[in-house]
Amino acid sequence: MIDLAKYIEHTVLRPDTAPADIRRVCEEAKEFGFAAICIPPFYVREARRLLGERSVVRIATVVGFPMGYTAIAAKSEEIKRAVDEGADDIDAVINIAAVKSENWSVVFNDIDSIARATNLRGNTLKLILECGLLSQTEMQKLVEIAQECQVRWLKTGTGMHGHPATPGMVQQLRAIAPESMKIKASGGIRTHADAQTLINAGADRLGASESRAIIGK
Repeated sequence: MIDLAKYIEHTVLRPDTAPADIRRVCEEAKEFGFAAICIPPFYVREARRLLGERSVVRIATVVGFPMGYTAIAAKSEEIKRAVDEGADDIDAVINIAAVKSENWSVVFNDIDSIARATNLRGNTLKLILECGLLSQTEMQKLVEIAQECQVRWLKTGTGMHGHPATPGMVQQLRAIAPESMKIKASGGIRTHADAQTLINAGADRLGASESRAIIGK
C-alpha cells in the first residue's frame, strides 16, 4: 500500500486564511509526513519560520492566482518575493484569457517568463493549466509550450473555478506530456478513494485541504 501522505501538498488558500491556519498546516505536515504545504504568498515568511530552514516539508505558494491574467511583470515580481521569503515551489496560473483569445505569443511569453524567474532561482514551477476550461487542442499546445520553456510540473487547476480534478484530466495530461513531466492534481480531492484514483491515473502529487481525512487521521 502506498503512503498517501508523501503525495499530498497540505493546502489552505482561502481568502480568509488566518495565522492559526498556517500554524496548523505546518504542524500537521510535520506530524503526518505530508510532502509540502501550499499557502498564500502573504504567509510564506511565517511558514518558513515555523518549519525551519532545514525542514523536509516543502513550502509551495501561488502566483497569478486564481485567474491567471495578471501582467507578466507582476507574476515575475510575485515569484521573486515568494522565493526571497522562503518558498520552494511556485504554483503559477497560466493566462487563460490569452489562451481563449488565441494570443499564443502572449501565452508563450507568460509561461517562459515565469519559468525563467523560477528556474533561475533553483526553485520548482508547477504550471496551473485549469484543465476544466481548456479544449484538447489548447491543452496540447500548452504542454508543447511548457516543454519548450523547461517546465517540469503541470497542475490540473486551481480548484477555484468549479472544475475539480478528475482521473480523466490526469490521464489526458499524462497522454500528452512527456514522461519527464510530473502532474499535480488539485481541487475537490476529499477522500482516500479520490486520492488513490488520481494516483492510479498518473498523478505524482495531490493538492488537498482535506489531507487528514484522506490519510485517515
